[in-house]
Amino acid sequence: MASPLQPGGLLPLWTFLLLVGGLAEAGKLLVLPMDGSHWLSMRVVVEELHQRGHELVIITPEVSWRLAKSAPYTMKTYKPFYSLEDYNQMFKRFSDNQWDNINKGLLSLMNPNITLFFEYVFSNCKSLFKNTELLQYIKESAFDAIFFDPFDQCGFIVAKYFSLPSVVFSRGLFCHYQDEATQCPSPLSYVPRGLSGFSDSMTFMERVWNHITHLQEMLLCPFFFQITLDLAIDVLQRPMTFKELYRDTSIWLLRSDFVFDYPKPVMPNVVFIGGITCHEAKPLSQVSYLHTSEQKDMELPFWKLFSRTKNVP
Repeated sequence: MASPLQPGGLLPLWTFLLLVGGLAEAGKLLVLPMDGSHWLSMRVVVEELHQRGHELVIITPEVSWRLAKSAPYTMKTYKPFYSLEDYNQMFKRFSDNQWDNINKGLLSLMNPNITLFFEYVFSNCKSLFKNTELLQYIKESAFDAIFFDPFDQCGFIVAKYFSLPSVVFSRGLFCHYQDEATQCPSPLSYVPRGLSGFSDSMTFMERVWNHITHLQEMLLCPFFFQITLDLAIDVLQRPMTFKELYRDTSIWLLRSDFVFDYPKPVMPNVVFIGGITCHEAKPLSQVSYLHTSEQKDMELPFWKLFSRTKNVP
């Protein structure tokens, strides 16, 4: 199977590179990634852009799991209010809660451990805008576009503040703002909500629950993202709604596909790039025994190996 980054392997990626980089001239791109597994997916595109001669500047907090290891790209950092130890503790509480409430959908977001962790995540944007030296650098750098993960909403605010064309890179958003901002029809009887777990072939009761899930989004999402909306209003110095914050996005690159999920209406600026992180599998090394410090030469059962991975960012 052709690699997604080889010619002909993935047409949407080549379309994205064409739009960002131009036909014959390398572009200058501001990158706002998310940490952890989000960065592992985005890094595939960032590395390809770097190899093609585009100038990339990555903006990250000083405290991170993986982003500090992003050389040889140009890195600009800002200081968050928390330490790495605090961040690790918050993430552990967050992941434990998600595993314990895996079937509760949006209601799991109302847990205090969840809201506190996301307050940490959302606070990064406030720290960025408090760094006047970094803001001046971004202003003077004359970037062609901003490429960002929308999970913490900060990229939308930065794009509006500096009037930059924006390219979103995401698996999908669990709230309804993307559909509203792109003016994309999403009839609830046919298109399941993000965390519902339904397919496009829903029974009558599943359609009823899909409507209930949508009502939950309408009630819970404004509360959940209010921190970022307040920041956007403060930074942009004008009234702002979530729809206004999202709607000027130039391109939505979604790491999904009808083959993976289900067919649904989309707008022309929504590009599916499902499988972008797929590569040919590397041969696995043979491992017959795993050793612990207390009990050496003891075979570790397969299920215990995976029970230890749930807190890995």
